Amino acid sequence: LSINAFDYNCHLDLIKLLRQEGELVKLRRARQKMSELFPLTEEIWLDWLKDEIKMASESSEREKVYELFERAVKDYICPEIWLEYAQYSIGGIGQEGGIEKVRSIFERALTAVGLHVTKGTALWEAYREFENAILETAQPAPGSVPSPEQQQVLCSQLEKIHTLFRRQLGIPLLDMEASYAEYEEWSEEPIPETTIKNYKKALQQLEKCKPYEEALLGAETPKLAEYQAYIDFEMKAGDPARIQLIYERALAENCLVPDLWARYNQYLDRQLKVKELVLSAHDRAVRNCPWTVGLWIRYLLAMERHRVDHSIISEMFEKALNAGFIQATDYVEIWQAYLDYLRRRVDFTQDSSKELEELRSAFARAVEYLKQEVEERFSESGDPSCTIMQNWARVEARLCNNMQKARELWDNIMTKGNAKYANMWLEYYNLERAHGDTQHCRKALHRAVQCTSDYPEHVCEVLLTLERIEGTLEDWDAAVQKTENRLARVNEQRAKAAEKEAALAKQEEERAEQRKQARAEKKASKKAKKARIGDKRKADDEDEGEWGQEEGFKFHYLELPSKRHKGEGDGVLHEEDMEVETGLFGRSAPAKPDGPANPKEKASTSRKDIPKVFHDSSKDKVTVFVSNLAYTMAEPEAKLRELFGSCGEVAEVRPVFNNKGTFRGYCYVQFKEEEAALQALGLDRTAVEGRPMFVSPCVDKNKNPDFKVFRYSTTLEKHKLFISGLPFSCTKEELEEVCKAHGNVKDIRLVTNRAGKPKGLAYVEYENEAQASQAVLKMDGLTVKDHVIKVMISNPPLRKLPEAGRASTFPAPRQVYGARGKGRTQLSMMPRALQRQSNPVAKAENGMVQNSPATSSEPPAEPKKMSNADFAKMLLKK
Repeated sequence: LSINAFDYNCHLDLIKLLRQEGELVKLRRARQKMSELFPLTEEIWLDWLKDEIKMASESSEREKVYELFERAVKDYICPEIWLEYAQYSIGGIGQEGGIEKVRSIFERALTAVGLHVTKGTALWEAYREFENAILETAQPAPGSVPSPEQQQVLCSQLEKIHTLFRRQLGIPLLDMEASYAEYEEWSEEPIPETTIKNYKKALQQLEKCKPYEEALLGAETPKLAEYQAYIDFEMKAGDPARIQLIYERALAENCLVPDLWARYNQYLDRQLKVKELVLSAHDRAVRNCPWTVGLWIRYLLAMERHRVDHSIISEMFEKALNAGFIQATDYVEIWQAYLDYLRRRVDFTQDSSKELEELRSAFARAVEYLKQEVEERFSESGDPSCTIMQNWARVEARLCNNMQKARELWDNIMTKGNAKYANMWLEYYNLERAHGDTQHCRKALHRAVQCTSDYPEHVCEVLLTLERIEGTLEDWDAAVQKTENRLARVNEQRAKAAEKEAALAKQEEERAEQRKQARAEKKASKKAKKARIGDKRKADDEDEGEWGQEEGFKFHYLELPSKRHKGEGDGVLHEEDMEVETGLFGRSAPAKPDGPANPKEKASTSRKDIPKVFHDSSKDKVTVFVSNLAYTMAEPEAKLRELFGSCGEVAEVRPVFNNKGTFRGYCYVQFKEEEAALQALGLDRTAVEGRPMFVSPCVDKNKNPDFKVFRYSTTLEKHKLFISGLPFSCTKEELEEVCKAHGNVKDIRLVTNRAGKPKGLAYVEYENEAQASQAVLKMDGLTVKDHVIKVMISNPPLRKLPEAGRASTFPAPRQVYGARGKGRTQLSMMPRALQRQSNPVAKAENGMVQNSPATSSEPPAEPKKMSNADFAKMLLKK
């Protein structure tokens, strides 16, 4: 904590340890420090209060406990704390004014949480029990006649209890039927019609609330959607007290959600407008979410709206500057909000005032702060267009009539890289037109024509318009010459840029043509080679006899596998991969007369002789697909059987080999039971022979195109950090040691390539958004093993989706890709005599050919794609 006082979990750990050791003085000090930095939860407050109550014996110590209760009820609205407060106050009933003090605390508790549907009943009942106890003490002794004073006290006390019953029965609370029955039994008089009417109305309202309460009861944390639905329901009903209560209930469970605080504060600002209530809510919001600049801005506005003292507002602004915002632009926003507040304090009818000097001093400090503090931390000021200096110039020109100061500021703005933008020059020109003179307007436009690079034509047009209205002939000639020369240079530069772009495009076309020609030559050489092989086979067939004269024949259709491209290795077996397995697993090859001398070659040859095994898609649930294995793995079947044996009984391991008998780096592992397959998925990314092994479900992507195996979120995660620039030697344990100093680390993932080598990137998940934000502030720019790391909130770029219409209907011929992803020429395995024409010519009728391709407007029909079985049937029929 001496290093990082804002470590929430470290505070909790310290308090827990001190409580176990019984170090009460140190424990009190630790709780005090934590409460100054953070609002405390209900559990922390109750533990603290119970410890203090045990030690409080004298009246002075009781007063300190009362003060502690007052602080506790301000952090969150908690029925348990209010109930504990009221019951503790009963212990001081013997002191002067003790009864009235208890009643005051009970009334405040009912105002705060008496409308709580599920927990409000306990407070009402406790209040009634207290009043009943006082009634018992006011009863006269048995057999005695009460005096008029005693009779008056009794009647007054009875009326108090009647009033409590009637107030409670008019509020929708759980188990209110029992309260009504208790009132009937207690009251000696019949219940008034007004009370019965209010009771029935409350019952109806309770029925409307029950679905929302049940949804909250059954939902899992954080229950944001359920609370939002409840809030919307109460907003439609329009009861301010109930709206405030449901917001407070939601915030007690979601205190780190800035949007929820923002909506609550907006409601209080616009509807209730009660100073104490509004400012308290804003203060709690910035203490819970100090990294959110919008909450600080709303707090400053609320303080100004309720006329809080200037020194307090300035002090709160200084706290905001030290809150540790995540973006450079946040500091620009908070400075702008504070400067707006200071500007509204100035009476500009006076030539000089203390408020005006304070405003100018604040403007100068803001510019310096963004230049020094913010730019040093974020490598940018957050204000590239100098909006704060522009506003300062407007204040000087319009409100202070100090055009000279405004010009100095604009000159400073232009030197910060803004002179090339037309809109910046026109902004300055408009200020000169409104509050300056024509001479300075002309001078500004002449400089703009010379410097502007984005829209020079627009600036030239404005200059000519000025001279057309106000300039002399000499001014007009000078402006025309200036603009013509400038536009001529601009057009010349654009022409050169176009020529350069055209030359680059031409070079690219030439390179593409060269690549195309090289591919064509490669295709021609392959065709010539295949033709030579075909001639040789034909000669062999003539020696053995004509094809088809034997009693029978075997048809074997083989489709070669495509190469997997970079970025396509997602560990999921596609339909094409299944064809690879059935086509290549145990592919037969002509036997060589002499066996291979090399044992590996012998193993490869033996694998070629393994009979073909077809994948059974009905067993996908008990099968996992294993990929990214080393091609050099010896005996992959035995290795994987041993590896996956811990998950359950392995029925079969089917490694996939290419046509040379070499292992292709992936296989199928089939289990006896589905539970074993699910357990096997837990071995995903286990290191095997120096590479991360990918284990994924065996899923047919053609039948399940939406199936995704990527396990990590691709959207903004405010509780997770992305760290880059790490040394490749950094381990998970070393990174955890660095990160755990800023919060409770739930998970760390080091990013590696397919070979298992680190990429210098990592994802670190914290328990909540507050810890992650704090870690960004403390770790960004940190040096780890001589490497400066960059730390930011995890927000991965959108992944590219596949183009629509690219998926083909199964079964479809497999596209075989070349080295650059272009389709290779695919040779048909069908004899020409059996090939069907894709556009058969229609029979002639009256000497005319109908629907010929040349005359038909319809596109030619594509030939029907055929499977192996269809092809075999057709061939047998022929």
